Amino acid sequence: MSSVDPTGQDLKRFLQEDDGQPVVMLNLLRFKPDSGAERYAEYASAIIPHLNRVGGEVVYLGDAATPLVNPDTDTTWDAVLLVRYPNRQAFSAMVADPDYQQITHIRTEALDAAVLQPTTPRRG
Repeated sequence: MSSVDPTGQDLKRFLQEDDGQPVVMLNLLRFKPDSGAERYAEYASAIIPHLNRVGGEVVYLGDAATPLVNPDTDTTWDAVLLVRYPNRQAFSAMVADPDYQQITHIRTEALDAAVLQPTTPRRG
């Protein structure tokens, strides 16, 4: 499994932290040279039925620009994606679905690097 994909251990920890509340996944994406962006667009189209099935939705997808503040100047991103899921279990169910697993290779092939960061609404 490449470094752009979560491992089984990553998913186990992700579920252990589940409080049942909605989660927004922050995706920072760096595409492979040449056809990475096009391959990711193919993946983005293919994932929509899987998101719908678990109650997920794309909140935002945008191209990254030159960073205003970036302490790690070696790290740059091509795109930012925010996806809302009803809870962590919904995300886990999606990635475990055999139909989804038929398309996940497209994401892996498209990306040179990625960050997949769960976020939750701040309370109080």
